[in-house]
Amino acid sequence: MQEQSENKTAISAGLKPVKKSPSFWVETWQRFKGRKMAMMALIYIGFLCFVAIFAPAIAGTKPIICKYKGHIYFPALGYFRRQWENPIFYKDRFRNRYPENLKQKDPDSWAIWPLVYQDPYRRVYDDEWKGQPGNPTQDNGAPSLRNWFGTDQRGVDVFAQMVHGTTIALLVGFVSMGIAGVIGILIGALAGFYGKWIDMGLSRVIEVVMCIPTLILILAIIAIIESPTIWHMMAIIGLTGWTGIARLARAEFMRLRESDFVLAAKTTGVGQFRIIFRYILPNSLAPVLVPITFGIAAAILIESGLSFLGFGAPPPNPSWGTLLNLGRQNLQMWWLIFFPGMAIFLAVLAYNLIGEGLQEASDPRLRDA
Repeated sequence: MQEQSENKTAISAGLKPVKKSPSFWVETWQRFKGRKMAMMALIYIGFLCFVAIFAPAIAGTKPIICKYKGHIYFPALGYFRRQWENPIFYKDRFRNRYPENLKQKDPDSWAIWPLVYQDPYRRVYDDEWKGQPGNPTQDNGAPSLRNWFGTDQRGVDVFAQMVHGTTIALLVGFVSMGIAGVIGILIGALAGFYGKWIDMGLSRVIEVVMCIPTLILILAIIAIIESPTIWHMMAIIGLTGWTGIARLARAEFMRLRESDFVLAAKTTGVGQFRIIFRYILPNSLAPVLVPITFGIAAAILIESGLSFLGFGAPPPNPSWGTLLNLGRQNLQMWWLIFFPGMAIFLAVLAYNLIGEGLQEASDPRLRDA
């Protein structure tokens, strides 16, 4: 409204209306949208997020929603966490056989099923679903109309494992780099803003952490902890992967702390923490987001590599790297190598393309070139 009134005043005075210049982030987004490969990669990552969120509705043997003995339940949530599946199904001894048990134990029951009736943790047996034959085992599980990506040695559907393994792949990237981003930005901000002995001390901490090999530390922690989980791996990747982010944040804060708007804020009595987080941080995030994007791709590669070596997500959690490990044990089952390998390749490639696109859109030197 204020801008419209100013434009009307300018027109009445015979002057040209002044257009408000777009912000830095709006310009960056406009330039990013002009890069087709980066936008395609962003759409692909959005698709993976959709698959990860709705994995139980895409592939599974538990109803998405069902009515049983007069109550509404959501058994498919048990794929995210076992405690979220109502205990009544354990009490009534369903044993994961929902189609036959729902009708036998409650004829008035109804259910909405996933798109693909395949389980990521177990084999589907004969006549478990309306006359459907059981999944083939061993080398007989080649891709077919019933098992799109084939089955592993135990007869577990590969497509279902890959759909549910998407959750682990994205969680490893987002959670680990979320931890790294918070630590790196905080330490880099303090070192770059205050300088002097604070900068010297924090810089030495950064150099020490850079010397710690992430893979060796993960293997050591797995050997020490009695029951390692995927969350331990995420925490270690995050606690050791923040150094590059911290160094970039430090450089940006050292450059911006002497800017005119920061000096003006100091003269008006604005507090130091408000200057750091309200004035400098938003203007220094663009170059910091680039290593975070590349770090997500690196975290997915680390998790896949560890799972390939047998040190990744503990069973029965499905993982793309675990499927690769199964394929390594039996090279005749090529589908165990091709499909998860392509998924890892495309996910890492997409994150790298997003990082490059963001770097080119936010860096004036690369943008002009």
